[in-house]
Amino acid sequence: MINTKNDGPQRPSLAELAGLFLKLGIIGFGGPAAHIALMQEEVVSRRQWMDGQHFLDLVGATNLIPGPNSTELAMHIGRERAGTKGLIVAGACFILPAVLITGLLAWLYLQYGTVPTVQPFLYGIKPAIIAIILAAIFPLAKRSLITVQSGIIGLAAIILSFFQYKEVYIIFGAGLLALLLAVLKRRPNTHCLLPFFMLQLPASALLTITASNWKLFLLFLKIGAILYGSGYVLFAYIESELAATGIITHQQLTDAIAVGQFTPGPVFSAVTFIGYQVNGFTGAVAATMGVFLPSFLFVAMLNPLVRAMRGSATFSAFLDAVNVASVAVIIVVCYELAKSSVTDWRTLLIALTSLFVLFIARINAALIIVGGALAGYVLGLF
Repeated sequence: MINTKNDGPQRPSLAELAGLFLKLGIIGFGGPAAHIALMQEEVVSRRQWMDGQHFLDLVGATNLIPGPNSTELAMHIGRERAGTKGLIVAGACFILPAVLITGLLAWLYLQYGTVPTVQPFLYGIKPAIIAIILAAIFPLAKRSLITVQSGIIGLAAIILSFFQYKEVYIIFGAGLLALLLAVLKRRPNTHCLLPFFMLQLPASALLTITASNWKLFLLFLKIGAILYGSGYVLFAYIESELAATGIITHQQLTDAIAVGQFTPGPVFSAVTFIGYQVNGFTGAVAATMGVFLPSFLFVAMLNPLVRAMRGSATFSAFLDAVNVASVAVIIVVCYELAKSSVTDWRTLLIALTSLFVLFIARINAALIIVGGALAGYVLGLF
C-alpha cells in the first residue's frame, strides 16, 4: 500500500529532497505542464511518497494562489514530506538551476549582446516533452473524472480554455460552482475558509541593497504576489513596468522571453535576466528573491488546508472540481504545445517514439528528454 502520511517509512531526508528537485530543475524543460508530469512520475510512480489523489489535490491547490504553479507544487511536495524545511529546500532547489543558468546567460548577453543558441536540441526536446505530459495526464485525468458532474465541468473547462478564457476564472469558477451545488445538496453549517490568496507581506529588508535594487525587489514582490496565469502574463507586467518606462529596452524584454523559454525550470527565472540587465548581479538577486518569495509564503499558508478541505464533504466537492478544471487546462496547454512543437515527420517520430517508450518500457522521463535532444540534433542534420 502506498504510504501518504508525513511520518511514514518513506519520509525522505532533506538531502534526498534536494537531490530530486535539483535534478528536476535541470531537466525541467517545457513549462509547468511538463514539470507537473515529471513530478508525478518521480513522486507518485517511482518513489510513492504520496498517492495519486493527493498529488492531484496539490496540483489543484497551486491554481488557487498566485505565482508559478509547478514551483509551488515542488514546495507543496517538500512541505508534505519534510515540513517547513522541506518546503524551503524543495522550492529553492527547483528554482536554483534555472536561476544559475539564466544568470550565466544574462552575463553573456551583457558581454556579447546575444545569447547562445540551443535550437537544435530544443527541436527534439519539445516533442519528447509532449509525450511526457500525455503519459502523466492520463492517470491524473482518470482520478479527476469521478462523476458525471466532474466530466461536464471538465468538458466545459476545456471549451473555455480553447476560447482563451483566463485559467484562474475557469478553475475558481469550476470550484465555486461545485461548492454551491454541494451546499444546496447538504446545507451543512460550514465555516468559511480564510482568504488564503490574500496576504499582506512585511516590508523587511532581506539583504543590504541599493535604492534601485530595493525598487526592483518591491516591484517583483508585487508581481509575484498578484500574478495568476502563464509566464506570458509575467512578461506583460514587465513590459508595462520596465520596458514602457525605458528602464529596459523592448529588445532586452524579447531576449528575456527567449531565455525563459529555452532554459529549464520555472519561466519566472527570466526575471533574473531582467534584474541583471538593470543592475548587475545584485539586481538579479533582488528581482529573483522578490518574484519567488510570495510563493513560499502562500504555500506555507495553504498546504495545511488541503487535507482539511479533502476531509470535508462540502469542500471536497470544491477540490474535485478544481482538480478536473486543472487537468482540463493542462490538456489544452499540451495541445497548444503540440501544435508548435510537432511540425514535421522528424518531430512526429520523436513524439510517437517517446510516447511508446513511456507507456511500454516505463523509462525515466529524464532519459526521454536527453534522448529527444540527441534525436532532434541528429535528425536535424538530414
